[in-house]
Amino acid sequence: MKAVVCENWGAPDTLKVQELQDPQAGPGQVVIDVQAAGVNFPDVLIVQGKYQFNPELPFVPGSEVAGIVRSTGSDVTTFKAGDKVIAFAPTGGFGQQLLAPVQSLIPMPPGMDFDTAAAITLTYGTSYHAIVDRAMLKNGENMLILGAAGGVGLAAIEIGKALGARIIACASTDEKLEVCRQHGADVLINYSKEDLREAVKAATGGKGPDVIYDPVGGEYAEPAFRSIGWGGRYLVIGFANGEIPKLPLNLTLLKGASLVGVFWGEFTKRDPKGNTSNMRQLLQWLHEGKIKPHISGRYKLEDAAQALKDMAARQVTGKVIVLPQS
Repeated sequence: MKAVVCENWGAPDTLKVQELQDPQAGPGQVVIDVQAAGVNFPDVLIVQGKYQFNPELPFVPGSEVAGIVRSTGSDVTTFKAGDKVIAFAPTGGFGQQLLAPVQSLIPMPPGMDFDTAAAITLTYGTSYHAIVDRAMLKNGENMLILGAAGGVGLAAIEIGKALGARIIACASTDEKLEVCRQHGADVLINYSKEDLREAVKAATGGKGPDVIYDPVGGEYAEPAFRSIGWGGRYLVIGFANGEIPKLPLNLTLLKGASLVGVFWGEFTKRDPKGNTSNMRQLLQWLHEGKIKPHISGRYKLEDAAQALKDMAARQVTGKVIVLPQS
């Protein structure tokens, strides 16, 4: 099989497409013919050796896939060859085949296409866990989303709207904000043109947002937190900006507010049943049309490095995917 291989930590340009031996399923394992693989910001960090965990070199990047079961271990009874599945694994997604533990698979709902199936696990799983499990967002509350046009940002917009919240979307261009509007955002703030604090104050009648969803970090974190409402919850999702912000802790006291960490990957390990329940709700909302991944780009396996470069440069709106079989 062909796969993208990371042999040394570094920029996406160092990745190579290589011919590897086809994987064989052992006990509790399934081999999947990967039809589509989602590209996520953690993939950029992982190949650089900057993520929360570092896989052993060499490895195949990519974590979320949709495909067709090729073979199963002798003890696997829940799936069989030919089944269409969604899978999430730490590595291995950017290849024509993926060896995955059976517990990481969920059946693809009837009628779902592979592209959509490969774009829902990480971004929507992260945002649902953040908004529902960690922030406990309520109907009628205001949620401010930084970097709202990215994959997790658009997912957060749709999930917030499904829960009855009022969504304030922030992004760096009017074009990105238009995508946010199409996905349900109620208020749009271009923080490259507007003063963020003043714009948030105007959008909330001076009360501030109840929840702030921040996958960006960097320079906008402190002004956003200074704008939060009394008893607000600030969700720390990630640092796409590249800079981990430092916040004066007296702000939490003055606002009676909470800084809430979100680590979806660890949550899936510690509470797999809870994650499965969350995914069932997301798939139900997908069926009902309440959420729909925005796929803005498709790349061949040979162009996977470019997909990661575009992600690192924050040139991606919504999701992009790699198509290993094309």
